[in-house]
Amino acid sequence: MRFRGSLTLACGVALAFSLLCAGASAAGPRLPLGHAGRWITDARGRVVIVHGVNMVYKVAPYYPAAAGFGNDDAAFLARMGFNAVRVGVIWKAVEPEPGVYDDAYLNQIAATVKTLARHGIVSLLDFHQDMYNELFQGEGAPDWAVQDDGLPPVPQTGFPGNYLEMPALEQAYDHFWDNSPGPGGIGLEDRYAAAWRHVAVRFRGDRSVLGYELFNEPWPGTGYAACLTPAGCPGFDSKLTAFNRTVDAAIRAVDRRTMVWYEPNVLFDFGAPTNVGALDDPHAGFSWHDYCLTGSCSTYGKVMANAAEHVAQTREATMMTEFGATNDTATLEMVVRLADQNMVPWLEWAYCGCSDPTTSGPGDEQAIVRNPAQAPRGSNVVMPTLRALVEPYPQVISGTPLSWSFDPTSRVFKFRFTTARASGRGRFRPGAVTEISTPKLVYGGHYAVRVKGGAIVSRRGAPVLEIASCRHARTMSVTVSASGRDHESCRPPLRAR
Repeated sequence: MRFRGSLTLACGVALAFSLLCAGASAAGPRLPLGHAGRWITDARGRVVIVHGVNMVYKVAPYYPAAAGFGNDDAAFLARMGFNAVRVGVIWKAVEPEPGVYDDAYLNQIAATVKTLARHGIVSLLDFHQDMYNELFQGEGAPDWAVQDDGLPPVPQTGFPGNYLEMPALEQAYDHFWDNSPGPGGIGLEDRYAAAWRHVAVRFRGDRSVLGYELFNEPWPGTGYAACLTPAGCPGFDSKLTAFNRTVDAAIRAVDRRTMVWYEPNVLFDFGAPTNVGALDDPHAGFSWHDYCLTGSCSTYGKVMANAAEHVAQTREATMMTEFGATNDTATLEMVVRLADQNMVPWLEWAYCGCSDPTTSGPGDEQAIVRNPAQAPRGSNVVMPTLRALVEPYPQVISGTPLSWSFDPTSRVFKFRFTTARASGRGRFRPGAVTEISTPKLVYGGHYAVRVKGGAIVSRRGAPVLEIASCRHARTMSVTVSASGRDHESCRPPLRAR
């Protein structure tokens, strides 16, 4: 293995440098992950940016491996430069009967988390629901948690029409948000919080878990129209805030470390403002989605601006945990570009169609891999979608990002950052390494690097470019091009390992 600069000499001169040479390969973040303000950080305080996908299996038995998702899929994602997956956990499978938890199901989820971790991919555990329950052509809640006041589940127009047109569904959501008494006289939200507590007990020691996402796309029920106004819906958002804090408290009773992520109501996804309150948890993150109600949409940037404004006030981490759900590559490229401009971590919807009952349009065509039960290659991979999503990006940063961008036409990636810690407590020492994903799908294993304020310490054409800071570096910049000559500002410090 040939390293650049003085590392080449060091590796050939003495065994004393062997640890240095071995350490020059990309190591990824030091787990567990936390946050400093809006930034996800690792155990060393380095900023971590995630790019990844959703893997949610919405039909029985509700776990990814049942759809065929396994080691080859995790390896494929890692090769593409993805480092996170949002793994769907379905309440109905966790608690099939009131107060009865299915640990065999959680073992299946844990096996998927472990498989991803072997490939350097962290998992966001997402209690996923859309349209509440199968009775309403959806998924999520157990049958025993449905309270629809005896209304028939009609008309059945599917997803997302039932949200707007089915009174029985709206009543079911209203009863949930009101914490109406269910079996045994225990409130529905209280049952939900207890289920999350049980899940947290199972995963609290797993450092590869990026966090717990409390509730996917909260639908406001009968009062949804108010959420589309310029002022939003403070009434419902107040209920949502109380719910989030209740579930957070249940988790914190057994797991005080793993990050907890919460969402605004689902209308936020289309540009509506949010009045949801902060979680009041030092290990909290705001997760949000960015979609469009029409074919030609100008709200993508508005959603990102609303999210930025929210976390600026709450000092919580931010992450876009859904976007996409389309095979329109122009839309995918636009949202990815906006995410780069706003320096937003993201998880795209979705890895596979997987018989998804609550998606608009043909799921398999929107997917990256059509069928995870088959090898992720050839016609099983939707290459236009994959190419729209795979790009170079900073993964682990010994400092705080200032900007990054990628031009897919010229294949030029630019990145600027300061060596100051995101926590605001000092700077990283000279030689601290920053890791940048440089996928083979983009560069074919051949690229040129220009660094100001740093030195290149990874091998030529490596899928992860590593940059070590020079002595006295304050602001650093990196440009990656498809061709040209390398340039660096200093020799790699010995501590670059």
